[in-house]
Amino acid sequence: MSETAIAKKAALVDDVTEKFKAASSVVIVDYRGLTVEEVTNLRKQLRDANVEMKVIKNSILSRAAKAAGLEGLDEVFTGPTAVAFSNEDVVAPAKIMDEFAKDAKALEIKGGVIEGKVASMEEITALAKLPSRDGLLSMLLSVLQAPVRNVAYAVKAVAEKEEAA
Repeated sequence: MSETAIAKKAALVDDVTEKFKAASSVVIVDYRGLTVEEVTNLRKQLRDANVEMKVIKNSILSRAAKAAGLEGLDEVFTGPTAVAFSNEDVVAPAKIMDEFAKDAKALEIKGGVIEGKVASMEEITALAKLPSRDGLLSMLLSVLQAPVRNVAYAVKAVAEKEEAA
């Protein structure tokens, strides 16, 4: 193999290593059997959620994962492999892939990385069942508002009772 080809592969491994390190979550899937239309639709959904999906050779993924300190991913790097990287929302790639896999039976989640730790297929699907970051924040906000709202109703009821008397 020529030196330029080796240099290009080394640069690609370095790039993927940085993606692994920077990502808040990574979902690894087998996309074999998906139509071009389905892959295009999946990529659009991921892009809308600021998730980057790449099809990368397993040997490069394996080297990049080792360089990023992620041990135990070698068994998922078999067959056609696509990787979804999310730097912002931990739940987004898992949720999108899980929802898409329900309709497109050919898509198979193989595993991933959550907050720098290797995750199994079961952990990724469990993560997909969680609400998104925005959903969790709105739940927290409603929980925090409830006591204030109840106090306001009590004060209003006392004031109306005083006015009536």
